[in-house]
Amino acid sequence: MPIYTCTAAQGSLTSEVKALLAAEITRIHVDINHVPPAYVNVVFSELPADSVFAGGQPATPLILTGWVRRGHPQEEATRLALELSSAIVRISGMDESRTMVVLQDGPARSAVEGGRILPEPGEEKEWLRRTGAA
Repeated sequence: MPIYTCTAAQGSLTSEVKALLAAEITRIHVDINHVPPAYVNVVFSELPADSVFAGGQPATPLILTGWVRRGHPQEEATRLALELSSAIVRISGMDESRTMVVLQDGPARSAVEGGRILPEPGEEKEWLRRTGAA
């Protein structure tokens, strides 16, 4: 259901770090939003070092953006962002000042996964039961 994109300069993340980040992003999302792990998508986008800037200067940040379904309580969305931020710092070893987490939300009805319109938050169990994925 959600999709997270980790954007970094090429070579700044090892394969092991990527795997650890993907696992921890999935775990955090599942714990907070109560969806099956198989529905959490994590992709990595690596850009050439000469294509990444912060403050107009070459930089090597780690930026995590995510799309989640609108309707989760704000305190859960804030907790999600904070836990994701802590995880990327802990796992990547990057200084917190070089990291950013941005979550964007949209209506569930605006997204389709596996040919099915996504359920509203709180309706996952029924949706999974109807689709035979439970």
